[in-house]
Amino acid sequence: MKKLILGLALVAGTFTFAQKTSTASSSPVRFGLKAGLNISNISNSDLNSKAGFYGGVFANIPVAQDFSVQPEVLYSGMGAKFKANSDTKVNLDYISIPFMLQYNALPNLYLEAGPQFSFLVNSKFKNNSNSADAKDIFKTFDFGIGLGAGYYFTQNIGITARYVAGLTDVAKNRPDLSEDKAKNGVFQLGLAYKF
Repeated sequence: MKKLILGLALVAGTFTFAQKTSTASSSPVRFGLKAGLNISNISNSDLNSKAGFYGGVFANIPVAQDFSVQPEVLYSGMGAKFKANSDTKVNLDYISIPFMLQYNALPNLYLEAGPQFSFLVNSKFKNNSNSADAKDIFKTFDFGIGLGAGYYFTQNIGITARYVAGLTDVAKNRPDLSEDKAKNGVFQLGLAYKF
């Protein structure tokens, strides 16, 4: 008798899981655009935060009833300002590829976390109208972890907020044992549009 009840419970659970999975997988993959404001810094006592721009494309892929994966390709303008001379900036332009796992806490509200891989495409020191190349100072790859949230007002339009903490030292030619690591940190606030 116990085996029969256990077997029926197992079959019922399998059908319930299959129904939830088929409901989630029948949700379409949605593509979209996103853009907004970056407030970035490089972890160093001589630097302050600087404003920049980010923008790009994403695909939202449902993987379970309340979960989805969202890969993105973004242009991200990052860097910092020098404290001693606020006119002098470090401009770092990245192509960033975040892979966010999103959890729908409410029908229109999601929480997200995941890794971000960034590739440096341009680096400059800029002071008023003068600029100097900084490619020999910064590494071409950066790895970070992102945490964020978003809210969709309609099925298509929403706001997003994310903080990405860099985990790798972005400065070249620094001894591995150095405690003075230069890591990117960026807070992003923007709009998203799903097609």
